[in-house]
Amino acid sequence: MDRLPVFPDSPGLFTMYDTSIIHEEAAWTIHNAHDPGIIKTEQGYYVFSTDVKVGGELTPGVMVRKSQDLIHWQWVHYALPGIPQVAKDWADSVNLWAPDVVKYGEQYRMYYSASTFGSRQSLIGLQTSASIEGPWTDEGVVIQTRAEDHLNAIDANVLTDAEGRMWMVYGSFFGGIHLIELDKESGKPKQAGFGQQIARRDRVTEDGAVEGPYIVYNEQFKKYYLFVSYDSLFEDYNVRVARAEVITGPYLDYNGQDMSDSEYLPQSEIGTKILGGYRFGDDPGWIAPGHNSVLNDNGSYYMVHHARGEQDKHWAYLHVRKIVWTEDGWPVVSPERYAGELEQEIPQHLITGTWEQVLMDPSVDGQVQSAPLVFQDNGNVEGENGTGQWSLDGNRTLILVWNDIHQGAGRTEKLQLLPAWDWEQNRSTLVFTGLNEKGIASWGKQSS
Repeated sequence: MDRLPVFPDSPGLFTMYDTSIIHEEAAWTIHNAHDPGIIKTEQGYYVFSTDVKVGGELTPGVMVRKSQDLIHWQWVHYALPGIPQVAKDWADSVNLWAPDVVKYGEQYRMYYSASTFGSRQSLIGLQTSASIEGPWTDEGVVIQTRAEDHLNAIDANVLTDAEGRMWMVYGSFFGGIHLIELDKESGKPKQAGFGQQIARRDRVTEDGAVEGPYIVYNEQFKKYYLFVSYDSLFEDYNVRVARAEVITGPYLDYNGQDMSDSEYLPQSEIGTKILGGYRFGDDPGWIAPGHNSVLNDNGSYYMVHHARGEQDKHWAYLHVRKIVWTEDGWPVVSPERYAGELEQEIPQHLITGTWEQVLMDPSVDGQVQSAPLVFQDNGNVEGENGTGQWSLDGNRTLILVWNDIHQGAGRTEKLQLLPAWDWEQNRSTLVFTGLNEKGIASWGKQSS
């Protein structure tokens, strides 16, 4: 007899748009979390995020939250007592953006961004501490740009490559994404300049944005993965990924398109889209998910990002999703927020029934509505792509092969199954995530 998979327990109920806690920071948990950067420490998981607030004057200083399980989050405090003087003087900023915290030796380093919306008068500053909870010491400017410069010094992510060299990736739609090597001892650039460009788009507009870069190295596949966010922060933000053999690139997507190729059209097709706005069934769903960080927790990977509630996009919430890897080395994310699920064997008889499927088509802006998908006992499947066959390959790989498909659609989908928590219906369920042969991400959730 097949062993039944272990499903995660209920993470508990969560109230959205809770106006009763607008001025009660200790109760924010995942409320007002924007551009989250994650780090694991001996004291637990910590997220540092942009200063935002719904319904009142915000407090600047970099928000800090912590968790023991990546599910339940506790407010800690503001890392800093306000905006560092150098950030006020240079960028005239009223809040701090997109912090990234790394540890080097016994020292924690917090890289923050200071700017104003639509400006290139920006800087990335550095604060250091012996403790993840501070106090922090101001170490001045890491890199800065002027209004007349072609790029923008925001959205830093610092990492050490497979050879032990330290790098910072940063930038926005002004001039694209850049990579510069850092001196490991100081945490600042080894030489003058802005480094090299590794990703860009053809439009310097909010709708043509590429920003929020994050690079991780996967030892199993011996590749570097560049995650970026595309498009409008409030409307159709979405996460794209590309990979490279060396940290300096070129970064190519699933179809071999270079992330720095601004001549290729349509630009919307560059970058493998693995996360965008979505709606399962009648649930309002989420819009504009993006600006992610990635946690490698002893070989288990997680994407940490913000998303906006569809009913009021001013509220930004912290999301954590499990990343699974395709057999050919591409990261895909769970369609449900993390609740403690583990990759494990899924018996074939559990797959039959009605599902809801979401295709993360890169050419589609905004929120994608799910469509019904029915798995039959005889191995047939019916869905938005028509009819086809399904099979289980190994322990948890679901393969869909469609018979007649419309132009541009993929014929074969290879999908990883997970026992998950259905946050929309408040129950356990099976989900899948993967790619078709055209590199389009496919999500599914069992509804019956």
